[in-house]
Amino acid sequence: MSFSEFTLSPEIHRSIKDRGHHTATPVQAGTIAVALQGRDIVATAETGSGKTAAFLIPTIDRLHRKNVRHLAALVIAPTRELAAQVTREFELVARHTHIRAATVVGGESERRQIEEIRRGAQVLVACPGRLIDYIDRGIVKLDKIEVVVIDEADRLLDMGFLPQLRRIMRMVPKSRQTMMFSATMASGPEMIAREFLSTPERVTIGGKSAPPPSIRQSIYPVTLENKGPVLLEILKRPEVESAIVFTRTKSRADRVAKMLQRSNIKAVQIHGDRSQGQRNAALAGFRSRKFRVMVATDVAARGLDIPDVSHVINFDLPEETEGYIHRIGRTARMGKAGEAISLVTPEERVSLARLERTLGNSLDREHVEGFEKLEILAPKPVTVFRSSGARNRSTRNRPRSRWA
Repeated sequence: MSFSEFTLSPEIHRSIKDRGHHTATPVQAGTIAVALQGRDIVATAETGSGKTAAFLIPTIDRLHRKNVRHLAALVIAPTRELAAQVTREFELVARHTHIRAATVVGGESERRQIEEIRRGAQVLVACPGRLIDYIDRGIVKLDKIEVVVIDEADRLLDMGFLPQLRRIMRMVPKSRQTMMFSATMASGPEMIAREFLSTPERVTIGGKSAPPPSIRQSIYPVTLENKGPVLLEILKRPEVESAIVFTRTKSRADRVAKMLQRSNIKAVQIHGDRSQGQRNAALAGFRSRKFRVMVATDVAARGLDIPDVSHVINFDLPEETEGYIHRIGRTARMGKAGEAISLVTPEERVSLARLERTLGNSLDREHVEGFEKLEILAPKPVTVFRSSGARNRSTRNRPRSRWA
């Protein structure tokens, strides 16, 4: 569907053309027209599918057409990085309008944020904690909010923000438009939808949470002591132009980044123990190609839109399959091709089995020459019997299987 088919103001059409975009992604095609009618929306789509523009375009168009001068729209995001990304996208869409945004997050200059609010921002992009702090201090009032966007709803729940979210939603007018966007829709986000939205239009792109089909996925079976050397060999390949390496812990991210730096690979780490200034500098340096590799924990797995990441490498498998899907979604953005590589030890075979079972297929096995060639097979189900005396079992009491 072409963007020209949407009834948008000339200024918004001009901003879209400035970016070289002509065709809406599926989630944009399914939501923008509905949002322009003022209806509530619950949208679920894979990572990298253009959800941010899907809610910003109709929101900015609405405020621009009404010539709104007060704070009228609120975007709630789970992390500082995601809030900053939403703000960057906002500036591109709103560049030919008078609509302005303020960003409210922890870890950054409070003075600058308050100045942005007081200069007359019509849109507030906020993380829940700092927003409630500003509300309590009388810096922000939500009594004239017309549009609320809950971005990455599943992540907000994962981070324990539901009590803050409920408090914020009690402060906005009941006669509002609410849009909720998420990469996954489990019971938690569904509860939010029922609690905060009124007869929403549901837009689901893809039947279940799955990686984009343009990502080539593979695993490299390795021993624990060979993970580092194998990673270095993979990063020497000329096709690995820009890579995000994911680790399970913050300390491991630091160690891997230092190992890469000692091998003269331009690498930087990002995780929750780094200051906001360090995290911003890491992201900016990686985007500008000052750094070829960014070593990250799952703080960088959700929502961040970094163009042209050729490879995602899981130094450690994540604990949950959803985490894997979000991680590898940092490559192959907006339909481009990408590659996801996971270094898997025999000790991670159960996690690998769970992952492949969820994906519905076995991942390709690869090998780096010069290293021990391992075979990692998924563990077989183990039959658990009720008791030795239970000889005559009905079908109700038949043996059950579990994964070892």
